[in-house]
Amino acid sequence: MKLFLKKNIKELGEIGEVIDVKTGYARNFLIPQGIGVEVGQANLQWIDAQKRRLVVEETERNAEMKDLADRINGASCTVIARATEEGHLFGSVTVENISEQLAGDGIELDPKLIELEKPIKELGIYNLKTRIHSEVESIIKVWVVKADEEDGAADSDDSAK
Repeated sequence: MKLFLKKNIKELGEIGEVIDVKTGYARNFLIPQGIGVEVGQANLQWIDAQKRRLVVEETERNAEMKDLADRINGASCTVIARATEEGHLFGSVTVENISEQLAGDGIELDPKLIELEKPIKELGIYNLKTRIHSEVESIIKVWVVKADEEDGAADSDDSAK
């Protein structure tokens, strides 16, 4: 089945391309998700107009994403976590923790955009890649520091009440 792509999909193609995929994949996934439109004689003119519109929208979106990446690039945040004397964390630091810390610093970033190969389980400094868009990346610095023992004691006192 021939489909007109409305979005860039890494494995399939770019916006505006006409691709050939299996009928089930097209009807059950691509068309309902709004990723593609079936190519037919009735909608060829519509497809040409959509191609031009989508290319303009994509370039505007790329410009916005590059601006966001420039603001994020080099940003850093500090995550305070409970740890042993050797520096092993009780638990781990996840992308959600990092996203919350960045939001507290005024940088709104979806946790899905932060690339973390595995959860952080040690104290230290980590440079993490963020993939804002398929063509736009930036690096953020995450400092994982040990929580003061007094803070942990105060938390346990609050839970006992």
